[in-house]
Amino acid sequence: MRTLLLSLSLTALALQASAQSVGTFEDLTLPGTDTFYVNYTAPGTDVGFNEAFVHYPTLYDTSGGYSFLSYGFAYSNKTDSVTPGYTNPNSAITAKGYAGSNNYVVAYGSNIGASIADTAKADSILGFYITNNTYTYRSMLNGDAFAKKFGGASGNDTDFFQLKVLGYNKGVKKADSVLFYLADFHYTNPANHYVVNTWQWVNLAPLGKVDSLAFLLSSSDTAGGFGMNTPAYFCIDNFTVNNARLAVNNVPAMAAAKVYPIPAANNLYVELNDRSIQNLLVLDMQGRVMAEYKVGNTVMTINTQNLSAGMYILQFVGGMQNASMRFTKQ
Repeated sequence: MRTLLLSLSLTALALQASAQSVGTFEDLTLPGTDTFYVNYTAPGTDVGFNEAFVHYPTLYDTSGGYSFLSYGFAYSNKTDSVTPGYTNPNSAITAKGYAGSNNYVVAYGSNIGASIADTAKADSILGFYITNNTYTYRSMLNGDAFAKKFGGASGNDTDFFQLKVLGYNKGVKKADSVLFYLADFHYTNPANHYVVNTWQWVNLAPLGKVDSLAFLLSSSDTAGGFGMNTPAYFCIDNFTVNNARLAVNNVPAMAAAKVYPIPAANNLYVELNDRSIQNLLVLDMQGRVMAEYKVGNTVMTINTQNLSAGMYILQFVGGMQNASMRFTKQ
């Protein structure tokens, strides 16, 4: 009996868990291959973009006859992992996004931030994949006109390039922070020195519930007294948030309605018990509304013929709080 109760409790908790939305940036359009996001329409102001409920600020500067990203984020599909120097600032050293995808984001600035654009739909940030920018990677590996070769001539200099992630919730900074080394030459054994050239996961779970982040870059190379000499770039992909809209709680959903058949083929039938429900929403696992039905009868028919096979969320609007459930389309 105790085992059964434990199993039921664990099942209920699992059904109430928040779903995740992943910003892959693949749906953001670019003018062609080997290009990146450019917007010179409003120099000095935020012309950023949103993806999976997160806003990425972007500021371009066109003063002095030059046009360049002066702060923030630009999505890119550039594949040049070879060319060194400041003429190649918008490529990842991996030449591709995470898992071989086309698009990823290049971040520029030693102190930049990103925030959840709609906290009603996303309620926390779980993490993201990171790698080095080509310009920064080759600068650290070989040195350039502005920055040193990491490790120095002997290879024993204790150099580092570090990202510190701070979390905020409603303007209040969280006590914990997350550190990630994009390059680390601290080890006594030079064989352990590294400069990141693959996609690595940055886990932000230690920050807890946050609605915005600050990304702080620091480097051991500060010779000359003008701050960090290492180019202040890094690349991110698959930025993952908890999607509040996709939170599933089958317990009130079962009280609100009887839903069948699951899995569904051509139609899903909903027999409503809660008369205060006004609308039914069908969401995909990215939180996009695939269909909306205004309740007019106690038995509703949801046409699923045009849905691709896979998992979806049926959400009840206007009735019990957080009433939603997953269903599968065959």
